[in-house]
Amino acid sequence: MRTTIPQGFRRVRAVAAVSLAAVLALTATGCGDNGTAGAGAEGSGKGTITFWDNNGGVRTAVWQEIIKDFHAKNPDIKVRYVPIPSEDVQSKYDTAIAGGGLPDVGGVGAAYLANIVAQEALEPVGDRIEDSALKGKLVPAMVASVKSAGGRGDEMYSVPTSASNGTLYYRTDLFKAAGLDAPTTWPKFYEAAEKLTDADNNEFGYTIRGGAGSIAQALDAMYGQSGITSFWKGDKTTVNDPKNVAALEKYVGLYKRTTPEADVNNDFKKMVAQFDTGTIGMLSHNLGSYTDHVKALGRDRFAGIPNPTGPGGVRVQVSNPVDGLGLFKSSENKAAAWKFIEFAASHESNSKWNESAGAIPANTDAAADPWMNEAEATKLGAKALTDGSTKIVELPYYLPDWNKISKAENEPNFQKVLLGAMTAKEFADTLAKQLNEAQAEWNEQNKS
Repeated sequence: MRTTIPQGFRRVRAVAAVSLAAVLALTATGCGDNGTAGAGAEGSGKGTITFWDNNGGVRTAVWQEIIKDFHAKNPDIKVRYVPIPSEDVQSKYDTAIAGGGLPDVGGVGAAYLANIVAQEALEPVGDRIEDSALKGKLVPAMVASVKSAGGRGDEMYSVPTSASNGTLYYRTDLFKAAGLDAPTTWPKFYEAAEKLTDADNNEFGYTIRGGAGSIAQALDAMYGQSGITSFWKGDKTTVNDPKNVAALEKYVGLYKRTTPEADVNNDFKKMVAQFDTGTIGMLSHNLGSYTDHVKALGRDRFAGIPNPTGPGGVRVQVSNPVDGLGLFKSSENKAAAWKFIEFAASHESNSKWNESAGAIPANTDAAADPWMNEAEATKLGAKALTDGSTKIVELPYYLPDWNKISKAENEPNFQKVLLGAMTAKEFADTLAKQLNEAQAEWNEQNKS
């Protein structure tokens, strides 16, 4: 992944034609008439703004708390809250960019940030941060991540709010009963997957993610086992390196042997529900589901650790996209919208949100709050990212087509691999070809 990205990239990605019905459906959610035709305006700093939550339903309750707090301190501003499910959010943004109806503020994950930036829909926020109470209060690594993901050099198009790195959750009660060690290495992980499976009694050692969101977790298993620490070798991806292909073959070999057959359609909600209510030994997800497990199982029946260690005792994980808040260029009340972003990213609000989500706060003051020591998985995740024990493979979020390639084009292919209709090598070669082409196009667009 490039650490320095030229600022000249202003290419607008073509967006698929949107039906009138789809546009009307979006505007009916309560969004204003904002489109992308104009540059918007600062506005009066008062009135009504619209906020799209990019993990609607899952994080609705905590956002409603934060919005209530904001209204108490800013009685002249009303925030209209619109929950958008995470699996639908990029298509909703693309639809609104094409046909109108963008919010004033929206949750924007790094995985699709470049796509929205390329369509000229987001306002730069770097100068606003410098002139606000957030100056010097954001975790530098998360700032660097959103800058890189935006694809325009040192400019920021999102205010980071959280990070949620990959986590292997396991049922400590089941491990203890089976006399198993914690799955801290990949051999121990596979041993536990086999030993904890009794399919006749609906007991499985692992639940695999076969539906929406499967690619990043498959890549985590591939690089975690292979020990490869870079996504690129020159301008060619390492995705289809023979070591990664072998790792993928071993990982998908768990399907239906030590996992439920229904896992082929698992998104994170189904996967988390299975783990929390059944007798499944292990689950790979991220810190975002930590509090769900606490509510369902209590703190004594499960634990969450970073990826198992691989060759030579080295732990390798792929990067997880930093979440953030974007200010949309078409907003007619950017002053009020910015007040909301600044409030949401402040110490108290950012701590409240991340404690609820079990994620790593972007606000440095929030990251030092006592609850971090009580949330063991979050504490270990933060430590793994800062103490040098973990090698991070940076995914190319800066490619505008990253989310399209990793989701729309290859999630169905991953299901084919699970079902035996495509080999692991065919999958990896297909993904590599698409990524290499996207990288070549990126390089061409950014020739100095």
